[in-house]
Amino acid sequence: MKEPRKRIVPLFIPFLGCRSQCVFCDQRMLTGTGNAAPTAEDIRTILEKALALQPAGQKVEAAFYGGSFTALPLRQQKELLAPAQHFLATGKVTGIRLSTRPDAIEEEAVRWLKTQGVSCVELGAQSLCNSVLNAAKRGYGFSCVEKAVAVLRHAGLTVGVQLMPGLPGETRLLWQKTLQRLWKLAPDFIRLYPTVVLADTELAGSYASGVYKPLSLAEAVERTAWALAGCQQRGIGVIRMGLQDSEELHSAKLLAGPYHPAFGELVWSFLIRQQVLYGLEQLSSSACRLFYHPQDASKVRGQKNENLRQWQEAGFGEVSLQAKASLCPGSLELEAVKGRRRVKLGALGAFYC
Repeated sequence: MKEPRKRIVPLFIPFLGCRSQCVFCDQRMLTGTGNAAPTAEDIRTILEKALALQPAGQKVEAAFYGGSFTALPLRQQKELLAPAQHFLATGKVTGIRLSTRPDAIEEEAVRWLKTQGVSCVELGAQSLCNSVLNAAKRGYGFSCVEKAVAVLRHAGLTVGVQLMPGLPGETRLLWQKTLQRLWKLAPDFIRLYPTVVLADTELAGSYASGVYKPLSLAEAVERTAWALAGCQQRGIGVIRMGLQDSEELHSAKLLAGPYHPAFGELVWSFLIRQQVLYGLEQLSSSACRLFYHPQDASKVRGQKNENLRQWQEAGFGEVSLQAKASLCPGSLELEAVKGRRRVKLGALGAFYC
C-alpha cells in the first residue's frame, strides 16, 4: 500500500529571531500574519484545527516558518515547541520542522532540538555566493552555510536549503556557482523562491531608482529549471518552486518580479519542452508521438499550448500527444511514427512540487 502523503502545517513566526531585515524581506505580508507574534496557545489552536481536518492515516508535521527559530531565547523556543510536542507525544503529529538562519546553528543547540522532537531544519541560505549574500544584507557567507549543513547532518537531522534566484548582484554565472556549491552540500531537499519586489522593503527603493532589475518570468523559470534538473540527477528533493499563492501577492504590495501562481508548473513545462526537443533531434523524424502519464497533460502541453507551438516551430514535424497510464508520472517516451524508433526521455517527475 502506498504511504499516505505527509502534510506540513505551517506555524508562522514572522521576523522572530531575525537579527536584521534583509533587503527583500517582508515576512508579515507574505505570511498574512500582521505584526502579532504567535503565542503557545495560538500554536495549539492552529494545530488542533488542522488535525481535525486530516484524513485518517495521513502524516502531519508541525513546521515553524517565517523567522529564525534557533535565534530565539531558549525560553521562547520551549514555549513555542510545547504544543507541537504534545501532539507529537500522542502520535497525531509525526515530526517537527523549523526554518532558521545558517548563522544561528550551533552544535549544542542542535543536539537540544533533537531531544525536543525536531527532526528537520530548513536553512534560509538564499544564495551560496558571498557577493550576493552581502548585497542582500544577509550577514553571513557561504562558509557559514557549509558549517550549518555539516552540524545538522552530524546530528542526524533532515536538512533543507532555501534559495532565491534573482537576488541583487546575481548573474547567470553566479547562480551557476550557487548551484555547483549546492550539489556539494547535497541537502535532503530544497525550496526555490525567485526574488520579487515587495513594497516597503529596501529592494523596492532600489527597484524604483533603477538600481535593481528583477528577473523576467522567463529568466526565473530557466534558472529554476537548472536547479530542478540538477537536483533530479543527484537525488535532492525539490519541494517548492515559487511563492505560495495568496491574496497578499495579488495586492499592490507586489511591485515587480517573476511571480506566477503556477510557477512550479511553468518550470516543469520548460524542462519537458527542452527534453522533447533533444529527443526530436535524435529521431529526426517528420512525425512523432509523445507518450506521457495522464496527470502530466498540462505540463506536457505547456501554458496556452506553448510547448506544442515551440516543437512545431522547431521544424521537426508534427508531434502528437498520447496519454499512457502505464508510464510513471513524469516519465516521457518519444516515438517516430515511421520505423517505430523510440527515445525514452527519462523521469522528470521524481520530486513533484
